[in-house]
Amino acid sequence: MNATVNRAAVVAGIIATAMLGGWLAANNEAPPPAPEAAGGERYFAFVRSMEGTTPDGVLKQDGADALVVDAELGHLFDYYLAGLGETSLEAVRAEAARELDKRLRPAAASEARRLLGVYIDYKRALAGLERNLRPAGNLAKDARTRHEAMLALRRQYFTPREAAGLFGEADAFAADTIARLELDADRALPAPDRARKLAELDARLPPHLREQRDAPLRIVRLEEQVAQRRAEGFDDNDIYRLRAAALDTSAAARMAEVDRDEAAWRRRMQTYLAERKQLIAQAGDAQAEQRLRNAHFSADEQRRLGAYE
Repeated sequence: MNATVNRAAVVAGIIATAMLGGWLAANNEAPPPAPEAAGGERYFAFVRSMEGTTPDGVLKQDGADALVVDAELGHLFDYYLAGLGETSLEAVRAEAARELDKRLRPAAASEARRLLGVYIDYKRALAGLERNLRPAGNLAKDARTRHEAMLALRRQYFTPREAAGLFGEADAFAADTIARLELDADRALPAPDRARKLAELDARLPPHLREQRDAPLRIVRLEEQVAQRRAEGFDDNDIYRLRAAALDTSAAARMAEVDRDEAAWRRRMQTYLAERKQLIAQAGDAQAEQRLRNAHFSADEQRRLGAYE
């Protein structure tokens, strides 16, 4: 996979992180929360798209029961804010507050609820900032401009300690990505200088962030090996052992399940396309085609058929 494309994808994420802020800015009217039974028991999850999930974020308190402000707290906030569009902002606030009260002692929960309000206000302001930014057409320059504007905005809402806790790791990763983009864009830089600067960036990045950065590429390389082994006739057990050695047994099992699902989808698709071809040859009408689709696929699955038909 092309390294420049990878970095471009990362920066696209940096530039596009205001999507959640956009929901906050636009979400004045939203669907009602999931219904409750007479005794207050919920029939469904907080929002139905989160059915079967658990809230993100491992919340912490120090020895004095004070809230530890870190990225995990932000993950929990983002988990609940992802429900916007399916329920109202007030329902999001209330559900997140219930979770905070359940997990934290009173003083820490109160501080976390305050920070949730600040976090939401910041996301709203970030959406406005995004609307006013004018791209220059240079990926590295646009990414740096946006990141610096975001840092300046953040100082209006959070103390340095809060900002470092909530966003420090993400900021370090963004700064590293932008620096690499700028190196890529500097075509006049001699190759030895480029290699030296890249090595300096690698050394500066904390090990756990380097691990996060490199993990997707390792998966890509692993799957390239899998494709090669399959072409050489290796069976599913061989592939499982290869993945388990590179990752772990649980990850290998999940990937094997994905393989089975994809193989089952391909078989269903081949059967459907053959039957559809025969139906068209027999001058079948649109209603007959729809009945054929319904026989093979759910309503959600049918949204994917256009790419195959």
